[in-house]
Amino acid sequence: MNEPVFSVKDLNVSYGGNLALKDVSLDIQPREITAIIGPSGCGKSTFIRCLNRMNDLVPGAQVEGQVMYHGEDIYGPQVDPVTVRRRIGMVFQRPNPFPKSIYDNVAFGPRINGFKGDLGELVERSLRRAALWDEVKNKMRKSALALSGGQQQRLCIARAIAVEPDVILMDEPASALDPIATVRIEDLMQELKQEYSIVIVTHNMQQAARVSDKTAFLYTEVDEESMSRWGILVEYGPTGGIFTKPVDKRTEDYVSGRFG
Repeated sequence: MNEPVFSVKDLNVSYGGNLALKDVSLDIQPREITAIIGPSGCGKSTFIRCLNRMNDLVPGAQVEGQVMYHGEDIYGPQVDPVTVRRRIGMVFQRPNPFPKSIYDNVAFGPRINGFKGDLGELVERSLRRAALWDEVKNKMRKSALALSGGQQQRLCIARAIAVEPDVILMDEPASALDPIATVRIEDLMQELKQEYSIVIVTHNMQQAARVSDKTAFLYTEVDEESMSRWGILVEYGPTGGIFTKPVDKRTEDYVSGRFG
């Protein structure tokens, strides 16, 4: 068995003192696609933002527990969050290209990280890996904002790849895209997992079933007295099992569409 890329233990996250995620523990394996599913508000985005310390940027956010990345706690006192985010890239729900040229979007990260090699070659390689090169190779100096939504999202993936990360986090990367662009992103994920570990949050269960190797199901727990709500991990395992033979009744109800 491979060493996990992430080993999460007893993770608790709160915002302004309100618990958002409670006691989540799981291991994420390298070179796999791990899907995080669950109803709205169960802490899916909160969870993956813990994997590259994006929650540090949210005022009042507090993270407790351990997030071990290749055996090192990324919340340890000596760890630089900027270095963490360089190793663990992020692609967001809505494509967010910079208002610059296609070339400069991809070159931006390597430039600020002091890349000394052939930048043009790195940009081309990143765009090829993101299955976008053939569509943009003759308009590299044009604005990235002129691309279609699906192209913009693949550009954001190329931008994430350009700094040569180890892990790519994707927070509902296809939810703003049409079905054809969604298929392209899903196909691309299958290619990228040959080189990267991928964690994807998705509200689309068919997508989770199609693309992922493992699936984690988060669910919202409610305190009847205070009506406070927080996310918990109900079940985690190989995707086929989660969708066809879930162990927990709540998982079965969710994947069969009875709630959520």
